[in-house]
Amino acid sequence: MAQVFVSAHPLVQHKLALLRDERTDPKKFRELVREISTLLVYEATADLQTESVLVQTPLGRATGRRLLEKVGLIPILRAGLVMVEGAWQMLPGAEVWHIGLSRDERTLQPVEYYSRLPVSPTVDVCLVLDPMLATGGSAVAAVDILKRWGARRIKFVGIIAAWPGVNRFTQAHPDVPVYLAAIDDQLNEAGYIVPGLGDAGDRMFGTG
Repeated sequence: MAQVFVSAHPLVQHKLALLRDERTDPKKFRELVREISTLLVYEATADLQTESVLVQTPLGRATGRRLLEKVGLIPILRAGLVMVEGAWQMLPGAEVWHIGLSRDERTLQPVEYYSRLPVSPTVDVCLVLDPMLATGGSAVAAVDILKRWGARRIKFVGIIAAWPGVNRFTQAHPDVPVYLAAIDDQLNEAGYIVPGLGDAGDRMFGTG
């Protein structure tokens, strides 16, 4: 799976262990999601195109680089919202568009309930943000929506995935790179990642 990248960075792995811990309260949980998201977005944007630019320093002129591509952040509601804050640390000028997908607890299939996209794409690269890639249904559906919209380059940035979800996503969208902090082995009967970290949205917002 050449398109799946799992971060081995020590800071990512350290923060991930804290994130998984059931004793981590919602405030700390949100902080960790933001921090991990910042680090993963750093890795996911390593291939953005730049151009040479000349800048004046206090002591002379220096040659630097400037981003050529506009980036859009597309969080899958609601758990993806906190990831936006971390991504904005790296990309303060990024546009943000929201896609709302809920999972039918009976069929485990995604149900779209909200989409806030302009008439046509206004960015060059779309980063889909969702902390959990479990069954893969919501991620696949979100990318389907973006492709129908006309997005040219799409990347998925998550935190924890399960192999069934990774396999489903890469089969549906082999052209979309996936950036993660970890891949766990399995899902339980309810479609949750095991060992995972529980329901990310509930733990973020204190609703569990």
